[in-house]
Amino acid sequence: MTTKPLILVTNDDGITAPGIRTLIHVMKTIGDVIVVAPDSPQSGMGHAITINDTLYCDPVTLEPDATHKEYTCSGTPADCVKLANQQIVPRKPDICVSGINHGSNSSINVIYSGTMSAAVEAGVEGIPAIGFSLLDYSHEADFEPSKKYVEKITRQVLENGLPKGIVLNVNIPKLPAGEIKGIKICRQAKAQWVEDFDKRTNPMGRDYYWLTGEFVNQDKGEDTDEWALSKGFVSVVPVQFDLTAHHFIQELNEWDQ
Repeated sequence: MTTKPLILVTNDDGITAPGIRTLIHVMKTIGDVIVVAPDSPQSGMGHAITINDTLYCDPVTLEPDATHKEYTCSGTPADCVKLANQQIVPRKPDICVSGINHGSNSSINVIYSGTMSAAVEAGVEGIPAIGFSLLDYSHEADFEPSKKYVEKITRQVLENGLPKGIVLNVNIPKLPAGEIKGIKICRQAKAQWVEDFDKRTNPMGRDYYWLTGEFVNQDKGEDTDEWALSKGFVSVVPVQFDLTAHHFIQELNEWDQ
């Protein structure tokens, strides 16, 4: 590229989360950065968009002497990407990066993830996109070991591009830098949450429910994101947002119509 790439940065943990602050600092070593991120945590929002309420998007300065622009959005991660592309960025971004999420978005978590939905929305709009997640839910998570891999994968996508309709889901193990073994290209593990609702009663006598659950991985394959992460590798899964079950179309056409 003859000019610096324009990089759109977003997340689902909110614009002040340590993960996105780390991501911004890495991206500023690569290109020109514009941040449009939620003004409050939006984890688990999936691909929700705001259609029955007003949206606000305001410029903010969170770092002294910042050389990039930042905006807080009152909506969801997908809203942030839509609004950024329609109203904020001066031209189509060369890449959109989302994260670094506080917690895993491997396996089935990808469909619930606001982090990945922001990346998917960028992909829908024709922008190469990556969602980054660290397997540490703590607000005090150490993102330092992630920087090397975030930068490397971002530069590779900028250099090589991504096929239309595909974005990358990158998960990073919670390990010291010296213990991360490298990068594995993977498939999404076939795993699920076995969930339950804990029924409780508030002081006013009204019943309410608290979602609980256990993550169960029944996939024993050694080519999955869960396997790679358990072995100390960064997992990279190419994700497509065409949900058509192409292999079932012929059989479905054979049903009596």
